[in-house]
Amino acid sequence: MKVLILCTGNSCRSQMAHGFLQSFDKNITVCSAGTQASGKLNQKAVAAMKDAGIDISQHTSDSVDKYLKEEWDYVITVCGGANEECPAFFGKVKHRLHMGYDDPSHATGTEEFIWGEFIRVRDEIKEGFYKLYVEQLKPQL
Repeated sequence: MKVLILCTGNSCRSQMAHGFLQSFDKNITVCSAGTQASGKLNQKAVAAMKDAGIDISQHTSDSVDKYLKEEWDYVITVCGGANEECPAFFGKVKHRLHMGYDDPSHATGTEEFIWGEFIRVRDEIKEGFYKLYVEQLKPQL
């Protein structure tokens, strides 16, 4: 099974979702990409995932163009805010899903508040993707 997780910058939410989904089942091929890939990971996202026991520090921030010619079982968008446009994927896809999450990299305030936003969104992503794994992906494996 092949799953592509899409976002705009591919530096934070899609990377966290990628890390979690891959940790649930090594038999799933998971990739993530962005329509405007930043080319680097958000270091707070890396730290938040490390805090959860998952190392995403070696992930790369890739453009969606890299994956357009491949076939996917699932393409999942994770953009959340009303000011964001979720990317459209025009490749060959069996299932398209949207699972929106706030972008913690846009949080402002104290360092403690910003860190709390990364942890909140990370935990929401973990819960949402675990539910997806148990209810939809695992039964197909």
